[in-house]
Amino acid sequence: MSDPSNPTGAHAVGGERLSVEHGYTDSSYTDSTYTESTYTDAGRPDVEGRSVGDLIGEVTSDLSKLMRQEMELAKAEMKVEASKAGKAGGMLAGAGVAGNLMLVFLSVALMWLLDEIMPLGWAAFIVALLWGIVAAVLGLRGKRELKTINPKPERTVESLKEDVQWAKTQSS
Repeated sequence: MSDPSNPTGAHAVGGERLSVEHGYTDSSYTDSTYTESTYTDAGRPDVEGRSVGDLIGEVTSDLSKLMRQEMELAKAEMKVEASKAGKAGGMLAGAGVAGNLMLVFLSVALMWLLDEIMPLGWAAFIVALLWGIVAAVLGLRGKRELKTINPKPERTVESLKEDVQWAKTQSS
């Protein structure tokens, strides 16, 4: 079953074309056991002279192939999205390192600036004290926020209870 508009078997996912180089293969292009059905003028498969068992077998086979192809496509999509997420995560980590270095150098600059009006030891102490206050405030606010977190997914539990109740009413 070849698609004349898509001779390579590549599929578009998120604006990108997925093909063999992305790890995607379309089994309908490589499966030598596939047999195409003949179709009537109305566009329906010609089933005359075929047993119900053969038709059910063909439908089952087609559904199985369709599911395999959908799973392959989903895996290819996930691979592309995981790659994007990995790159974004690396960039965020780099930004975190750069921001940390910036804070270190700004702290040293402030210490040297304070060194102009007091001894260096006191300047370093003041800068460290400022960072201690920032850490304490952020730590206390974070602790307060953690106390408000509810680990139980309330809406999901409620939805599941409603589903169970619905199923009970349907079965009785």
